[in-house]
Amino acid sequence: MLVVTLVLAAVGFALLVVALMTGSVIWAWGCIVVCVAGAVLLLISALAGRRTAAVSGRGTDSVPPPDPSSD
Repeated sequence: MLVVTLVLAAVGFALLVVALMTGSVIWAWGCIVVCVAGAVLLLISALAGRRTAAVSGRGTDSVPPPDPSSD
């Protein structure tokens, strides 16, 4: 899903360039729509990844304590 988000970001940037070159508001709105869709996909992907890590018991914030026998 990250690849789709990157493609949408590239398309949004291209639409922004076209909007600036032509001075057309329609292209600018197309850029906004594409970028919002990409942001929603990125948010869904991040939430799904966090939920998967929590279900499997591998929290991203937990760090195992250091081994005292290694000193």
